[in-house]
Amino acid sequence: MTHSDNGFFNEYGGKYVAEVLRRPLDELEVAFKEALADPSFLQELNTIQRDYIGRETPLLYAETATKLLGGAQIYIKLEGLANTGAHKINNAIGQCLLAKRMGKKRIIAETGAGQHGVATAAACAKLGLDCTVYMGEVDVRRQQPNVSTMEMYGAKVHAVTSGSRTLKDAVNEAMRDWAANPDTTHYCLGSALGPAPFPDIVREFQSVIGREVEKQAKERSLDVAAMIACCGGGSNSIGFFSPFIDKKEPRLIAVEAGGTGPGVGQNASRMTGNASREGIMQGYKSRFLLDEDGQSLPTSSISAGLDYCGIGPQLAALGNSGRIEFTSALDKEALEAVMFFAKNEGVLFAMESAHAGAEAIKLAPTLPKDKAIIVNMSGRGDKDIFITCPVFRPEEWKKFLASELERLNENKDIHQAKIMN
Repeated sequence: MTHSDNGFFNEYGGKYVAEVLRRPLDELEVAFKEALADPSFLQELNTIQRDYIGRETPLLYAETATKLLGGAQIYIKLEGLANTGAHKINNAIGQCLLAKRMGKKRIIAETGAGQHGVATAAACAKLGLDCTVYMGEVDVRRQQPNVSTMEMYGAKVHAVTSGSRTLKDAVNEAMRDWAANPDTTHYCLGSALGPAPFPDIVREFQSVIGREVEKQAKERSLDVAAMIACCGGGSNSIGFFSPFIDKKEPRLIAVEAGGTGPGVGQNASRMTGNASREGIMQGYKSRFLLDEDGQSLPTSSISAGLDYCGIGPQLAALGNSGRIEFTSALDKEALEAVMFFAKNEGVLFAMESAHAGAEAIKLAPTLPKDKAIIVNMSGRGDKDIFITCPVFRPEEWKKFLASELERLNENKDIHQAKIMN
């Protein structure tokens, strides 16, 4: 099941949209297939991947972590070393290049943790396209460094104040914008979900991760027992897993946001949670956290990028078939994983990626030493300082923020005085 069948992955997927979006989706599907068959497009994409993104990204042997945990060797795919700090740039560059080929001048995007927004803004700056990013007000507040970066790249960031003010609502606003401006605008959807053909498009542009891992593991003669990735909507995980989907091995493990517990509103576990149901939302059929009336339930995760009520249709289908194993990590476990890999490997996981790291910490001791585990560090944790610092060094962080506020107020007074004079 490496590709959809007429937009569906078994029972999941589809194109459940208003008539106004059917034409742009159909046009996008045709343009995407034509681009993939055009050697000049693929060559341009390959050149940008190499010279701008910095591909291929390294596969790091986590030697100290392996020794401390015992059991299987742990390897880390360092997608955080890609330009803009996460895997999101792979898809953003691919879609923006495709949109430019289609003659679109304006790009819109949704973002949760902010990494897709940053990647899209950077891609637009690189390719000379106008960029607007929709981001939930809650996420704007907790991801200010990424908001600032998007604006530095020239993007306009709209804080979405409706609903839960998180990723789900940002998607809704982006879809409304696209429906109103389909001729001039391309919606650069950031995860492997939404109406067809987006799940296929995002997986294809992210599959560069998995292809590199396959090559790198073969070069080192690794006996890979398991591949582990965090899973929100699923762009990093489906790209990481892509070349291995139709094979029996290795194990493919996707880690959802366990949040603070199993209760409704305490997590974002769509495949492992007790509120998971089949449903249709935001243009596609999949598994969502829904109430009995089919309305989305509140979610919770320390990681903004995993804080979403749905999952990509291909991942849901592969979970149902058993090819992908789903598990979850609590906020606390993800934080512990951040600290573990930072102290022992000098690698700072993003909060999203740390969910995969937490699973690796649990799994490695249960496997033989001649086996390998590969963890996708889908992004680095620089963006999360406003989340991690209050946990790891609360008093120092309070003093820092207070001093910064004082400094800013002083500078404001000095600036005003200069204007008055």
